[in-house]
This record gives sequence, structure tokens and C-alpha cells, in this order.
Amino acid sequence: MPNHWQKSTSSTQDGGNSVEVIANSDGMIEIRESETPGETIVTTPKKFALWIEGVKRGEFDHFAA
Repeated sequence: MPNHWQKSTSSTQDGGNSVEVIANSDGMIEIRESETPGETIVTTPKKFALWIEGVKRGEFDHFAA
């Protein structure tokens, strides 16, 4: 896993503001917005993987419309 904050290459379309993800030293997944880097959400790799599967299935598409 990368040891730096990672964002989608699509993020540049929003002027650099983006959602970023990293695996911390405990193996947990941290999620933040680049605009507010001091505020993070922490979750397990399993929960994050399940969420990604939902994204791939289009379950959250209505939030991006």
C-alpha cells in the first residue's frame, strides 16, 4: 500500500480539491478531503473494500448527480 495520501487522477477536474486515502501505520484506512486535511474518517480495510464494491456496482451514483 502507498505510504502517502492518494487521490484519484480525476480530482484535478475540481481544481485540486479531492478526497484522499491512506493506510495508516496501524493498517487502518484514513479518508480526508484535501481542503480540510486535519479531519479524517478512519475505517477498516474490510469495510473500505465493501464500500468500494458498492461504488463499482453504482449504489452511490445518485450522490454524484
